[in-house]
Amino acid sequence: MLFAFSKVSVKIIKLTNKVEFDYQVDGHLSKNDWYLMMSNHLSWLDIVILTEFAADRIPAPKFFLKKELIWLPFIGVGAWALDMPFMQRYSSAFIAKNPHLKGKDIATTKKSCEKFKLHPTTVINFVEGSRFTAEKHRLRNSPYQKLLPPKAGGIAFTLAAMGELFNSVLDVTILYPKTSGSAIVALLSGKLKTVVLRVKVHAINNAIIGDYFNDEDFRMAFQSWLNQKWQEKDQQINDMDKT
Repeated sequence: MLFAFSKVSVKIIKLTNKVEFDYQVDGHLSKNDWYLMMSNHLSWLDIVILTEFAADRIPAPKFFLKKELIWLPFIGVGAWALDMPFMQRYSSAFIAKNPHLKGKDIATTKKSCEKFKLHPTTVINFVEGSRFTAEKHRLRNSPYQKLLPPKAGGIAFTLAAMGELFNSVLDVTILYPKTSGSAIVALLSGKLKTVVLRVKVHAINNAIIGDYFNDEDFRMAFQSWLNQKWQEKDQQINDMDKT
């Protein structure tokens, strides 16, 4: 269902825009493997593009959603119908008041992900937490030129919950060059020119799987690993902007 939606959407985009799709993959992809995809986030269009890219290459993408969203009209039912995984996260303050629940959030999420052991799966995480804008870039005092600072907690939680299933991390960089302003506005105006996707395949190792919320040493090491990946991504976007 998700693949069909994305394919139809891209066909409509091609009918209404003279757009070039430039996809490059550094590494091997398979529909029979499990992937964690981490990407920068520029537009609501990203979801359509990433899903269409996944079709015929890797398993259908899933998004981790907060457990509370299952009760929202339409969103909860739609996510349930598409078999999206729900996660339960306890804050540090909540754990301090309820120490007996320490680790239970990850355990609960792992249990909800057991079904994915039987079927290859791709989990998408927009690590910046929201779409990039110049205003957000300024307010967050980002150390990167083209990216918002990455939020390590969500992706660390995903790895803790499903790390033993994943074969690889897909480090995805998405860009809409030759497009001034919003990609969605350009799309609706028939002025979307180019969609660029660069994908690097990284092997999963135990160094990036651990207790991010309670292990200070692991938290610092994980943040360092993620910041390095974001620095490389920022340089990659700068290089692509110059071409």
